[in-house]
Amino acid sequence: MPDVRLFCYQQDQTTMKRILVVMWLLAQGAVAQVKNGDVVPDLSFRLLNAPVKTTSMAELKGKVVMIEFWATWCGSCIAAMPHLKELQAKYPKQLRIISVSQETPKRILQFLKARPSEVWFASDSLLSISTAFPHHIIPHTVLISPDGRLVANTSPELVTEAVIGKLLKKQEIKVEEKTDNTLTYEEIINSYFHADDSVKRRFLIQPKIKGAPGFSTTYQDNSTFSGRRLTAVNCGLSNLYRMAYGDFPYNRTVDKIPASEKNAYCIDLIVPRQKELLAELKKELSVRFDVHAEVRPELKDTYALRIADAEKVKKIPQNTSGVRTYSARHGAVDQQSMTMEDLAAYLESFGVSHIPVVDETNNTTKYDIQFTFQPEDPSSLTKALADMGLELVKTKKELAILYLW
Repeated sequence: MPDVRLFCYQQDQTTMKRILVVMWLLAQGAVAQVKNGDVVPDLSFRLLNAPVKTTSMAELKGKVVMIEFWATWCGSCIAAMPHLKELQAKYPKQLRIISVSQETPKRILQFLKARPSEVWFASDSLLSISTAFPHHIIPHTVLISPDGRLVANTSPELVTEAVIGKLLKKQEIKVEEKTDNTLTYEEIINSYFHADDSVKRRFLIQPKIKGAPGFSTTYQDNSTFSGRRLTAVNCGLSNLYRMAYGDFPYNRTVDKIPASEKNAYCIDLIVPRQKELLAELKKELSVRFDVHAEVRPELKDTYALRIADAEKVKKIPQNTSGVRTYSARHGAVDQQSMTMEDLAAYLESFGVSHIPVVDETNNTTKYDIQFTFQPEDPSSLTKALADMGLELVKTKKELAILYLW
């Protein structure tokens, strides 16, 4: 399913919580999975911003240890960093937080140059640390007691000053466990939403699948269901309405749905014809939820994607395969058969914060576009676009805005 979109986590504009592939290493017996109460093995950490180049669990014994799995492109991970910095500052000698990423040391150091931190950062490109604590979704927090035993696999916001204080006093604590669903996207769909090719119409809805990532697909590479089927897993109510109204971007949505109603759901919708899909989704949502939706024109600050150097644009590889792919995340895009309108949509979702992006290139050519940039350094995106002969110009435009209440 190359059109899988990872944007369904509520309040997460990056929709990017990372899928980690560590089960293969487990099968090879590289490092045994650590269970709650077990003594954590003497893992080593290759540190990038600490006064020492390496440390290990043996050297950290006597401290509370938090291992925070994250990535530079994960918005939820970055949002948790101020909390981690506050915890580290509160307990400078009794707590050691180590943020661990599978990315290269070079990429992590680029991030730290723009966002310095007292928290120690380490690279785990060989998955030697991740394998001991299998998970699929980040941020993922591993909490270890001063005597070196695993207390919990959890989420960063659940590790509070009170929790650390109790651990240091050897008092009993209760922290909600984070248990990830180990099924792949295809396995989740086949297990929960199997549909024979003969199915012409249906609508299924169910609560959140615990531990599964948030994603959606419209089966663009499936000749039977392409464009006439939508499956959304663990998507918030606001996201479902955004889909129903034509994939409205976050930056063009005013969301006033009460927080108490923003649960995550799973849906599977099949219709006979592609043109019926969104209308049917609107209808199904309207009969189940007391939410009002209205599209209104509004003058907004906007970035316009324009051609700055036509000769450089001519050098962008044009698509010849006719295959459309959708690989995109914060800091990187690698897509085939991508138009400038598609690129503007990518920039709005993953490149520019809080401001809509519109295509003003008047270019309908389909390209194979691949580039990377550093989200924490806006100038790197400017350079990446300039290398392709493109620029973003700030302006004002009347845009359609989706209001939800």
